[in-house]
Amino acid sequence: MNAEVETVPGVPGWRRGLKWLLWTLLALIVLALLLAVALDAGYFHGALVKFLAADTQRRIRVDGPLRLRLLSSNPRLVAERVTIGNPPWTPPGIAAELGKVTVVFETPRLGRELEIASLAIEAATLHAVRDAAGHANWQMNNPDYSTPQGLPIIHALSLPEAHVLLDDAQKHRQFDGIVSAQDFQGPKGGQTLRLEGKGQLNGRPVSFEAIGDSLRNASPHQHYGFTFTERSSGSRLTGKGVLLEPFDMHYFDVTFEVNGADLKDVYYLTGTTLIDTGSFHISGKLTRRGFTSSFTDLVVTSGQSDLRGSASIELKNGQSHVDADLSSQSLRLADLGPRAAGRNPETGSSPPMLLSDATPDPSALRSMHGAVRFRARHVQVARVTLESVSAKMTIDRGRLAVTPLSADVLDGKLNAQLKIDARKEIPAVDLDVRITGLQLGQYARKGTGPPAIDGPLGLRVNLMGRGKSMHEAAASAEGTVTATLSSGTVRESLAELTGIDLRGLGLLLAKNKQEVPVRCGIASFQAHDGTLTATNLVLDTDPVLITGEGAANLGTETLDFVLRGYPKSVRFFQLRSPILIGGTLAHPSVGIQAHDSKMLLLDRGKAQDADCESLLR
Repeated sequence: MNAEVETVPGVPGWRRGLKWLLWTLLALIVLALLLAVALDAGYFHGALVKFLAADTQRRIRVDGPLRLRLLSSNPRLVAERVTIGNPPWTPPGIAAELGKVTVVFETPRLGRELEIASLAIEAATLHAVRDAAGHANWQMNNPDYSTPQGLPIIHALSLPEAHVLLDDAQKHRQFDGIVSAQDFQGPKGGQTLRLEGKGQLNGRPVSFEAIGDSLRNASPHQHYGFTFTERSSGSRLTGKGVLLEPFDMHYFDVTFEVNGADLKDVYYLTGTTLIDTGSFHISGKLTRRGFTSSFTDLVVTSGQSDLRGSASIELKNGQSHVDADLSSQSLRLADLGPRAAGRNPETGSSPPMLLSDATPDPSALRSMHGAVRFRARHVQVARVTLESVSAKMTIDRGRLAVTPLSADVLDGKLNAQLKIDARKEIPAVDLDVRITGLQLGQYARKGTGPPAIDGPLGLRVNLMGRGKSMHEAAASAEGTVTATLSSGTVRESLAELTGIDLRGLGLLLAKNKQEVPVRCGIASFQAHDGTLTATNLVLDTDPVLITGEGAANLGTETLDFVLRGYPKSVRFFQLRSPILIGGTLAHPSVGIQAHDSKMLLLDRGKAQDADCESLLR
């Protein structure tokens, strides 16, 4: 055949091939025009719907009229009673029910992506769903196998009073309300886009509004600016930002502020589960690039506490990889928890708890991995202030480890490890704390003059418990607690008072602040079901050997201890009456056990020095 082509006089082979190509293109154009005429006339609509369903990977049904006008500078499609199903990467169901859809396309141009001149949707009900792994029915393609894509450019939008039902398992959002979007004339005469809605978000009333730039000038080559406001449960979120490409929420830059009466109420704005606080304020910048969101210039304040820093979260296949660097000038545990938020059911007459009852959501840890670095200048825990706090926290899908954790406390050094296993509904907590060289007098000091007791305290805490808060875990604690005092001083009147006699009373009434040496001291406890029972309680001073017994209930934080003093030399008119230590961990009290008192005219004081080497071993 090729030989025959070559022998045609005056017609080279390549020209004959070009001629056939031109005829083929002309035939395709004619065929396309005929198909457009047929579609405009109402033919092949069923085939068109099937083609669109296959292209979008969604089941599409049109139960009303379908009108097309393709032979126009602005092709148009009008469809009524349209039902759109979910894509194959989500469970079967209906994504949208639309009373009427009118789409006007921009004039097609070679080399230019599809753009929509105007989109109007009437009587719409939208069912938006996303599972915990991030598969959503509004995504253009399967997120497991492709990068996220935005919608085509739309230059005019009308969506009056659409009923929106959102079930977002990944972001923990449940919304049922009305959303409207419409172009309108801005205050300066230009066109802007207004998106507004109201309804129930996570069970609480919510309202929101977003104002965007004019859609008429929207272009894939320029940023699209917007502002937004959202209100719910006394909290308010405001911000402004830009979409790097219009209608693509996977790439944007935003600055934001949030304030309200309780940080936990942010859940009703964003679906993010945080802890209770008092009045709070948050500000920062958020950027999103595909699956990664980054927070910078982050500042959180509540009460006398502050937190600032940066964090990045990469979300993919239902897992969050977190990398954060946070710091604080001052952090008070009293600013955290239901009591700080005014939500504690206890009355004002009840003593405050020392251990925090703030309850972070343990389920959030199960889908996270990463690391958080934290530094604080001051951390206030009741009457104790930790200085120069440094900690590194690692998270591995439900298992959290804080190690190392170090701080300066009352001129001593604290080193600790905290492990939380939140893979089950009630997290398991394992705490190991070592404190050396803590100057007890700095804690015991009140007013002027020397403290009632002073010396370098060593502390070892090894406890395990279960609970969603520090207080709950302590209330079920098992393990040991040991405090040792290798030397020091104690106010003489206090030592003598443990075995009340005329000398002790005289020193006390005279407000005598003379000190006597402490040879050694130990307080060891066995923890079971949240109760610390003393197994060895001894304070050996030069004049008196003090022993004790009792327990501390970490659930109620109540103290119940009895101290008895045994003099080492002769005492006259001694009232042997044990000293009671009660009250709470935060506010202990001291009293006399009158019913177990015994008067001695003469106590020969036969108590011996304790074996300090064995006690402190």
